[in-house]
Amino acid sequence: MSDTIEKIKCLIIGSGPAGYTAAIYAARANMHPILYQGMQPGGQLTTTNEVENFPGYVDGVTGPEMMVQLQKQAERFGADIRDGWATKVDFSGDVHKVWINDTIELHCETVIISTGASAKYLGLPSEQHYLQMGGGVSACAVCDGFFYRNQEVVIVGAGDSACEEAHYLSKLCKKVTMLVRSEKFRASKIMEERVRRTENIEILLNHDTVEVIGDGQVVEAIKVLNKTTNETYDIQATGFFVAIGHKPNTDIFKDYLTLDETGYIINTPGTAKTNVDGVFVAGDAADHVYRQAITAAGTGCMAALDAERYLAGKEVVENVFTDVDSSKS
Repeated sequence: MSDTIEKIKCLIIGSGPAGYTAAIYAARANMHPILYQGMQPGGQLTTTNEVENFPGYVDGVTGPEMMVQLQKQAERFGADIRDGWATKVDFSGDVHKVWINDTIELHCETVIISTGASAKYLGLPSEQHYLQMGGGVSACAVCDGFFYRNQEVVIVGAGDSACEEAHYLSKLCKKVTMLVRSEKFRASKIMEERVRRTENIEILLNHDTVEVIGDGQVVEAIKVLNKTTNETYDIQATGFFVAIGHKPNTDIFKDYLTLDETGYIINTPGTAKTNVDGVFVAGDAADHVYRQAITAAGTGCMAALDAERYLAGKEVVENVFTDVDSSKS
């Protein structure tokens, strides 16, 4: 525990499009925001080689490059960007307390949470290798499917999201092979029927992924195990999509904020407000539907504007009480 406590008008926890956009807006509003980047500065987008669907980048941009540009833009307006991550919070009182790296204690008037969500992967060494290389492994069909148009891909998953992503890929790719690890789908019947009716989607039930095969740079095939016959074989593919869910990075907030059953923070519809006054949420920590850079940036803007209005409202109330006290003296 530190001996000194830093008082902050606006703290932003986490980076990525949501956090950096919130920092840009908060800095321009003279809220003097301090942003702690978290364990993955720049968020999930730093694992994306090409971003072609963010407005304004005519020729596309790499995820890491975009995050560097957003950070510099926030810093240009005076945002204080720092290394470190939140390890503990206490939102029980009027002052919002946050601890960074278990040692730095912050007392904040407003807090914007943009800690995001982490895609779940199978954990295979080969999967992680090609994920890091940017050579054919992805957890977002909407983000990366375009790069595999007219090619053959494999997707693993059995829920509604997996079905939705497989159907999306079927519009772009020559063939989509869907690996379902059990003997049946977890998806709703309507989503299951949608993929079953799609001609270029092949569904393989009771199949596990054994290995992602490639030349060291790009994916060339997926080795799978048919658990019914115990046979292993290769499926030729240039892309491997993992759709087995996301885990929101919200564990440290669960004692104070209202979360859904998966752990996503529940916000007041149409706003970035949480159930705690002065605490706001942006990006994938609350969004289990869209999970796009552009929607995250939009909610970052909303969170900063909501925080600014909250502070302005507090100022008005404090001024009223000050005027009343002055009239009594």
